Amino acid sequence: MEIEQKFVAEIRNLLTAGRQKAYNAINFIMVETYWSVGKRIVEEEQRGKEKADYGSFLIKELSKQLSGEIGKGFSQANLRNFRQFYQTFPSEEIRYPVRSESQENIKVALPSGLRKELTWTHYRLLMRVENVNGRQYYLNEAANQNWSTRVLERNINTFYYERLLSSQSKQEVLKKSGELEKQSPADFIKDPYIFEFLNIPQPYDVSEQHIETALINNLQQFLLELGKGFSFIGRQFRISTETSHFFIDLVFYNYILKCFVLFDLKTGKLTHQDTGQMDMYIRMFDDLKRTEGDNPTIGIILCTEKEETVVKYSILNGNEQLFATKYRLYLPTEQELVAEIEREKLLIAEQLQK
Repeated sequence: MEIEQKFVAEIRNLLTAGRQKAYNAINFIMVETYWSVGKRIVEEEQRGKEKADYGSFLIKELSKQLSGEIGKGFSQANLRNFRQFYQTFPSEEIRYPVRSESQENIKVALPSGLRKELTWTHYRLLMRVENVNGRQYYLNEAANQNWSTRVLERNINTFYYERLLSSQSKQEVLKKSGELEKQSPADFIKDPYIFEFLNIPQPYDVSEQHIETALINNLQQFLLELGKGFSFIGRQFRISTETSHFFIDLVFYNYILKCFVLFDLKTGKLTHQDTGQMDMYIRMFDDLKRTEGDNPTIGIILCTEKEETVVKYSILNGNEQLFATKYRLYLPTEQELVAEIEREKLLIAEQLQK
């Protein structure tokens, strides 16, 4: 007598879910324990602060004794990480009621803002982020979007938060003029995009078709770089009129914005012809492909350079559905990327002052 495979699948799913819950629970208990160990180390160091180099002595001796009694995992480097973990994430005192009415509630200090979805490796990466707002953003996104530690590390290294923040800041220009009152599609667009995962060496001399193919071959990484809500629709997507056919490089749908997103890839500097072509694609797509319930189509021109004169005097200026952003095929240095973001901020500040 055979049992139904549907029944077997249900049992398998229950067991898998149970094991995952158990893993998450055990993992978070360890994370809380490491935080508590860090807290006690800091308290002990402060108590003995009058002694020269007491902190170094304390870590060294504690590591020696714990490693001998408990085993691996308590090196001096790890103990310093526990201490930094406590110092990085604030604590809050929570009153826990006890059963005996004759006793007062017990006050216990616990870490605030930690997420059960994240592992100790996640927190070790987060501790490297000095910007408090940026660290909180990465923490929430890693938990909510189920980022692996590899994805989190890449996003930190490529200044994901800063690039997104720089792009969103541009909307202050429109808000100041009263042209923008609600969340804009620009809130989902970064500038620049970083495509270092394509592994195209410098100096590069590749065609738009070559880059396009490489992006599709690395679609998972491309989607992660694009951000929230993007689903791939097609490459060289054809739209036709009665007399002509047009091919759009890449078409996505964003289920959060509820609209199609068109990408046109350029290997050189942005031109006014590029903006006019994308504007035409947006209008045609809205007319021929957009369905009831879809918001207006967004067009993004990916280019290696963009001249602010073209941006200022072309159809890009003030257009909430048409964007031009830069992309880079290699991971820039921290100084290069910070400088690029700062240049964008200066341009934004100049526009706000006008």
